[in-house]
Amino acid sequence: MSGVDRGRRSFLASASGASGLALTLQLMPGRHLLAAVTGQGGERPEFAPSLFVAMDQKGTVRVTCHRSEMGQQIRTSIAQIIADEMEADWARVVVEQAIGHPRYGDQNTDGSRSVRRNLKRLRQAGAAARQLMVQAAAKAWEVPASECEAVQHRVTHTPSGKSLDYSELADLAAKLPVPDPESVRLKSRDQWRLIGKAVQSIEMDSVIHGKTMFAGDIRLPDMAFAAIARPPVLFGTVKSVDDSAARKIPGVIDVLRLPALEPPAGFKALGGVAVLATSTWAAFRARDALLIEWDHGANSVYNSKEYRESMLETVRQPGTVVRKHGDIEAALAGSSRRISAEYTVPHLSQAPMEPPAATARMDGDGIEIWACTQTPQATRGTVAAVLGLEPDNVTVNVTLLGGAFGRKSKPDFSVEAALLAREAKRPVQVVWSREDDTRNGYYHSVSAQRVEGALDADGNTVAWHHRTTFPTISSTFSPTANSPSSGELDLGFVDNPFEIPSMQLEKGDAEAHVRIGWLRSVANVYHAFAVQSFAHELAVAANRDPRDYLLQLIGSPRKVDLSGVEYGNYGDPIDVYPVDTERLSNVVRRAAKLADWDGKRQQGRALGIAAHRSFLTYAATVVEVTVDENGRWQIPGVYVSIDAGTVVNTDHVRNQCEGGSVYGLSCAIGQITATSGVVDQGNFNDFLVTRMNQAPRHIEVDIVESDAPPAGVGEPPTPPFAPAFANALYEATGKRFRHLPIPLTV
Repeated sequence: MSGVDRGRRSFLASASGASGLALTLQLMPGRHLLAAVTGQGGERPEFAPSLFVAMDQKGTVRVTCHRSEMGQQIRTSIAQIIADEMEADWARVVVEQAIGHPRYGDQNTDGSRSVRRNLKRLRQAGAAARQLMVQAAAKAWEVPASECEAVQHRVTHTPSGKSLDYSELADLAAKLPVPDPESVRLKSRDQWRLIGKAVQSIEMDSVIHGKTMFAGDIRLPDMAFAAIARPPVLFGTVKSVDDSAARKIPGVIDVLRLPALEPPAGFKALGGVAVLATSTWAAFRARDALLIEWDHGANSVYNSKEYRESMLETVRQPGTVVRKHGDIEAALAGSSRRISAEYTVPHLSQAPMEPPAATARMDGDGIEIWACTQTPQATRGTVAAVLGLEPDNVTVNVTLLGGAFGRKSKPDFSVEAALLAREAKRPVQVVWSREDDTRNGYYHSVSAQRVEGALDADGNTVAWHHRTTFPTISSTFSPTANSPSSGELDLGFVDNPFEIPSMQLEKGDAEAHVRIGWLRSVANVYHAFAVQSFAHELAVAANRDPRDYLLQLIGSPRKVDLSGVEYGNYGDPIDVYPVDTERLSNVVRRAAKLADWDGKRQQGRALGIAAHRSFLTYAATVVEVTVDENGRWQIPGVYVSIDAGTVVNTDHVRNQCEGGSVYGLSCAIGQITATSGVVDQGNFNDFLVTRMNQAPRHIEVDIVESDAPPAGVGEPPTPPFAPAFANALYEATGKRFRHLPIPLTV
């Protein structure tokens, strides 16, 4: 029996209890799934008032998580939300992973949207279940429901003291009509038991004891392992291949050609030559034995150094204006002092701990996928389109993800597995090595920016002129796209919060030569780096304290007026989530206080500060650095203040701020470069990520208590880190670091 089959059968047994009943699920008209338990006595409805919550006859509450778990603890948070509103006993709650299906709504686990887009409807699901329990008890006792109260998995009749466990009410509750979600009574904040609390991860035990199922753990009968030699240059093709040596390696099953990739890249397979074998070791050895002659194609002209210079030339010339107020030319000309700076950020790889992996099994006209995917519905749709199937004939099972950071929202690796499974007529697992992902990934865009500012006689900034250019993510989906999209400019560029009399923001064109994709916090990485670095440069030019000058730039408490500007606000209403400078200034002050800004600066210690709004959240970071006589830097402390509105789990927010800061440091020291279109880096020996000796010794996190609507958490701590770090290094050394990566020895 395969590991997958064992897991499925054990689920059926545990869900049905000792009687050996089996679960069947059927999609019913309307807004919920009805789960039925079938046994010798016929059908008995299991309590399942919504897509997200069900309960068996033993009283075990099963929460269905429709988002992907990649270490951000969304499975715990979703369970917290439902269990709190349901008044369920946390010890009797289990979580099951949803397959990819439109019935769950948006399942795309990126953009820091999982809580902010789902808090209300998950609360309603839990509250509906609680209401049904109360109604069932009232019906059983023949008393008014208003006299009954649900607390901790029991309903009590207040006047008489009678009580029943949820398990005793499940049968009766399942026969009652499900209430309209908008009609259920939600708890008030002061009634929350789990929401907003530091509840331990529901994954903890299984992770510690190695019980978790990752994509590479899937095993199916007669399964082959595949390693693929992909074109070294985007849209390159195979001219010829000699596979004779590869086929002689023990364990090799077959060598197959994948279709050549034609523009646009999209989420399609890159093409190349695949080796199928009985083990990954044999597959990788045989792949190395292939003799392939490549036609590298048009992108072989791509060289990083020359490309960076061409982008700098672009931002030195007028671009397309995307936001403007005041008279920038007059303000610059009439100022007492003008300063300018240019900033560049290289390509980056998402570099999750677990590289991509997917398994596919064809079954007649259908296919089943197991993948570490952030986007199960996109995987479903893309595989269906490539194989010419109806989406309903594609089942996507979501495993746990060993990190993702945006890489695993692109289902190209699942497409590879599907193509090979169809061709091989057996299950196939495609495994990417670290080198595969570093050399053939979807890269965070390279960028160049130029900022010019003007100061008056008192050192106040009176003009801000900012130009940006970078290859757009749109180029991955449209071969002609060569200009930053409005969605990317939304991320830390057109929403500049500074209160400056004259401001002009422009974009420039740039051609893409690799697959451009999103990485944790996307364009906020390079925009925050330029904006917050230049804010520090202005402070130094004005001979002001950098924290105080940053607060002056942010200006008066207000909602930034972006009327007349094309701005998407992360897909949420601007009246609900305005660009609020008071909240931004607040995290600046709180982070500085956390770091003892005044005391440490008086002691001569080097501190840098930066603040940024992204994904509707406000985050500020203070970095302290030391630099020894050999130029080696260390980071004794990092201090983060975050205002993400309503938070579900404070421990998870703290962990995300710690992880986001470390990831921000990796963004500051890492780079992906290309020579003749071929990516130069392959593994962590030449693509630097934060090591233990570079990591901050101490990270302290301040979470602003707020009753504002929930905002993002996973991505906002990352953008402020690199500029705060660069600003701290200036304070320590007097050297400006405008061009990432920052070297390990300064």
